[in-house]
This record gives sequence, structure tokens and C-alpha cells, in this order.
Amino acid sequence: MSEEQTTLARPLHGFNSPQRYFVGYTLAVLVDLTVLNLLDEFWQHINVSSFSISLLVAILLQLLLKLTIAFEHKLADYFKSIPGTAPKVYRALSTWAILFFSKIIMLEAINLAFGDAITFTGPVDGLVAFFVLVFGILIAEFIVSKIYFSLRDKPSDNELETTA
Repeated sequence: MSEEQTTLARPLHGFNSPQRYFVGYTLAVLVDLTVLNLLDEFWQHINVSSFSISLLVAILLQLLLKLTIAFEHKLADYFKSIPGTAPKVYRALSTWAILFFSKIIMLEAINLAFGDAITFTGPVDGLVAFFVLVFGILIAEFIVSKIYFSLRDKPSDNELETTA
């Protein structure tokens, strides 16, 4: 077993897999919460009635985003397994459709769960504001993950010499 492999019995860097998932999802919810509250505070098209509601919305958004991405990847893998040009076109179209229409489903899920406690206003009955929120969340999560991975331990010159 290489040093990079990990199990529940042999955690990597002191964290087992469930702990890493917990920290990762907690960080993602906090990023979502931050983006949502910044837009609530500084942009008139998103209004949240309380911090508690924004926390619950952030958790729901994180769940729905992860489910959407998992579904999109599963469908993409299916189309990747089929040879030819048509499956590539179907993959591109299905990816676009999933990523676009899932936002409408997410918006409706938030509306059903929280009603008037959170409102998205502006063009296309608030759909544009919701898209801004989702893309803001995705951009913020990308930036945070880039910072996180840039902070990983770099192999020292001594470690490189012993592995060569």
C-alpha cells in the first residue's frame, strides 16, 4: 500500500474520508452563505429575511448543486462510452440543458421551501438574479479550492532525491 492511499483505519494527514467530506461540504456551505449574504446586502435583486434563512438556503443550494453535477457527470459518462460524433453532440446538448434547467428547478425548490423569506427580483421574474447567485457561488468555490490546493505541502528537494 502506497503512502498516498488512505482508509478509515489509516487516515491521510490525520483526516479520514468522512472527516474530509465534512470539512469540504462545510466550507462549501460557508462559501455559499457568504456569497448569498453579500448579494443580499449589496444588490437589490436578492433579499433574504434573516441569517437563519440564508443558512438554510445555502445548505439547500449546496445539496442541489452537488446533485446536479453528479447527474450531469453520470449522463456525460454514458455518452462518452458510445463511439461516434452524435453522442458527443448529445453530451454537449444534455450538459447545457441539465445545467440550465436545473437552475430553474433549484429556484422553484427554494421558492417552495422558503416562500417569501427569500426573494429574487429583476429581469425574467428574478431568474437572472438567481443565475448571478449560482454563478457567483461557483466562482467563489473555484477560487477557494484554488487557494486550498495551492497551500498543500510541496515535496522538498530531499524527498525528490530519495524517490528518484
